[in-house]
Amino acid sequence: MKRLLKKYLNRETISYLIFGVLTTLLNWALFWLGTRLFGDRYALLINVFCFVAAASFAYVTNKLFVFESKSWSPKVLRREIPSFFGARIFSFFLEEAGLWFSQYVLHADRVSILGVDGLMIAKVLLSVLVVVLNYVFSKLFIFKKPAAPAEGENDAPPAPPAKGETGTACPPAEEYETGEGENLSE
Repeated sequence: MKRLLKKYLNRETISYLIFGVLTTLLNWALFWLGTRLFGDRYALLINVFCFVAAASFAYVTNKLFVFESKSWSPKVLRREIPSFFGARIFSFFLEEAGLWFSQYVLHADRVSILGVDGLMIAKVLLSVLVVVLNYVFSKLFIFKKPAAPAEGENDAPPAPPAKGETGTACPPAEEYETGEGENLSE
């Protein structure tokens, strides 16, 4: 049990939870504000705006603070950004489908539990699924750390010899001497 806790309750998962909660709160706050200002009729469109704002916030915080991908090189960004937003778009469409189902099939917008709109309850429940999926995508695919070389493997090949060098630890044959002080090349 202690080993499982140590494995799963580490800096990465705790910081993911913290920034995941902040991302989710940003998403919910914008969704709540949008539906109050423009009405539930525009819930799906409002959710698009919420997604863009929250996903952008999540990319920066996940990159820097959770998975510690510090490089801003174009090569790294060309890999991270499309995969991050591709995974987020996938989970977004799952959430949109869930909201659509909740609103138009279950009519959750007509229900209120303890003063909380049924559509908002559906949004919260769908968010749990989205957070779990997004962590799995980020951990396993997007910010995956390169595998460490196996024991005894060289990280890089040896550098080529400089101009004029043979690339060996031995001097050139012409510099070898016999035991009598003679040079072999003479």
